Amino acid sequence: MKKKKDDELLFTELIDFEYELRANRVSENTLNAYMTDLKGYASFLVNYEKINDISLIEREHIINYITSLKRKNLSKQTIARKIVAIKKFHEYCYNNPDYRLRENVAKFIDQPKLDKNLPVVLTKDEVSKMINSIDTTDKIGYRNRTMMETLYASGLRISELLELKLDNLHLNEKYMIIKGKGNKERMVPLGDEAIYYLRNYLKDYREDFKKGNKSNLVFFNYKGEGMSRQAFYKFIVNLAKSCGIEKPISPHTIRHSFATHLLEGGVDLIVVQELLGHEDIGTTQIYTHIDKTKLKDTYLHTHPLAKKED
Repeated sequence: MKKKKDDELLFTELIDFEYELRANRVSENTLNAYMTDLKGYASFLVNYEKINDISLIEREHIINYITSLKRKNLSKQTIARKIVAIKKFHEYCYNNPDYRLRENVAKFIDQPKLDKNLPVVLTKDEVSKMINSIDTTDKIGYRNRTMMETLYASGLRISELLELKLDNLHLNEKYMIIKGKGNKERMVPLGDEAIYYLRNYLKDYREDFKKGNKSNLVFFNYKGEGMSRQAFYKFIVNLAKSCGIEKPISPHTIRHSFATHLLEGGVDLIVVQELLGHEDIGTTQIYTHIDKTKLKDTYLHTHPLAKKED
């Protein structure tokens, strides 16, 4: 253990783990989330279990920590995220021969069973209404329309859209190369509508937004800087409200809608997994539940024998 001047106690292995994450080029958001969760875990071990050596940690200590989280009434999602960080940390330490650990004590720690909340999805008409309502008579409106066209055409994560670079675009070949989570590359096709707006935006407006910035980014804010998540979130929420859409919405809603509309159109689940950049197909399968829910609702509203007459 190392004791810092601010009395924050950390396992030296935790510092090594942070270097490992950086070496694997995880996103800054993921890195910060992991380290915040693991510092809380380390603090619990030091202050409550009186452990100052990773080789002394047993499964029971991890369970005690999880129990302490439950007593704080943290959500299942938050606890699950912290458990993922703990399991990743212990897996790293176990696989590192320098630490000489007998076993991975976190290997069989169970995740809490999460409620399967289906994501909010827009209909095709709602997406079209939002996109077509954007005023493109000025450069900001044209940029916003281009971003929405690109987002819905590709199902990108908001971070992937905001970090999109000129090098990612292959408009003549109608695709983009996207670096997603874990720095993994995937090819994402682009439709004619998105390509049309991207070409015009790049030709007529991008230089105005750059204001001398030498960045290779595709999209900028009015200051010539990269757009923030908060700014785009605010834009999309206001856009939905202006169209009379009362569903809770975020940029991720467009990604959910993209995947759902593809499955409704008969696209194979594995193809959708590839387009979204999901490592585990189980993550993609939630959209099949949405599709089945819609199928059930359609049946109940349309079949003459679906409802018993009073």
